[in-house]
Parts: sequence; structure tokens; C-alpha cells
Amino acid sequence: MDESVCQAYEEEIQALEEEIRLLTEKYEDIRQESTFFSDEDVLKAIKSFQRETKGHESLSDLKAQLESLQTDLSFFTTLTGFQFTSHSKKTVEKTRDRTVQKHRLSGKCHSLSFQLEFQLLEMQNNEKVSAVVSDLSIIMESREDSDVSKFVSSTEERGSLVTFFRSLSTYAEWYEHRRRTFLHFK
Repeated sequence: MDESVCQAYEEEIQALEEEIRLLTEKYEDIRQESTFFSDEDVLKAIKSFQRETKGHESLSDLKAQLESLQTDLSFFTTLTGFQFTSHSKKTVEKTRDRTVQKHRLSGKCHSLSFQLEFQLLEMQNNEKVSAVVSDLSIIMESREDSDVSKFVSSTEERGSLVTFFRSLSTYAEWYEHRRRTFLHFK
């Protein structure tokens, strides 16, 4: 066989291997993305799962489990005041010991709406996993309040999601109390 033909085949093989790698990454990204489904979509998925499992779990067990999860979610929403409306996740980079994902999250805390965008870097050393938040961007409804604006800016700089959620929960609860009080006096 001619050397130029062999070279052409080698290049074609490399191109196909690269295409397979890209398609595999795309498949992983799509598989990992989180979306919220309507109750109808959830019930369709449950019915489909029941057909696939053929008697491993009954539909009533799955419905009971779903109701239990919905009860838990309702409890946590009532307890914290947070109601998440959407979440998406996209893997930006993935290696054997390092994963970078871009997250988008939106929701409400009591009556205040918020949106978050951030990158999460997960690194694995031996059996220990560490996570670092970077590129945090917060969009809030009540940014006209200078205190909230300062808080959002400092939280974005520090990249502290825990501080954001804790502080927002307390602020939103008292914001709601103040709003009701002022409505009472109007």
C-alpha cells in the first residue's frame, strides 16, 4: 500500500477518534444537565420506569416515594423560605482528577427573586474531594437598596454561596415583615 494512502487513513482514524471524544463529552454534558419537569412528565417517567423494571417496585411504591419527596421539599421550602425555580449545569472541563462545571440557579426567597451563575471546580486528591466556587454572579430584584447591593458585591468577590444563602434567608424574612408592616399603615 502506498505511504500517502496510509497517511490519509491515519488522519481519517484520528479525525474519527476526535469526533468520538467530542460526542462523548457532549453526551455527558446533556446527561448531567438538570432540568425541572412537570408532574405529568414525572408520571410518564414513572410509568416508563415501571414497564422497564417489570415488578421490581410497584407503581404505588413509586407514587408513595414521590409523595414523600414532595413532602420533604415542601417542608424545606417552608423552613428556609427558598423556592428554586430552575437549575442548569454544564460541564466545562473534565479530567481524571479535576472537573469544572458552570451552574445557573434561579428562585425566590420569601418574596425576593434571585439568580446565580457560578463555576464549581471540584478537585480529587486520593479519596478527598474539594470544591471551589469561582466567577460568582448574583442578580437580585432589590438591588436598589444600597445595603443589599453592598452585600451582593462582597459576596460575589468572596464567592461564598453559604454566606449568600444564610444572609438572604434572614434578610428576605425581615424584608417581608417590613413590607407587611408598611402595608398595614398605608
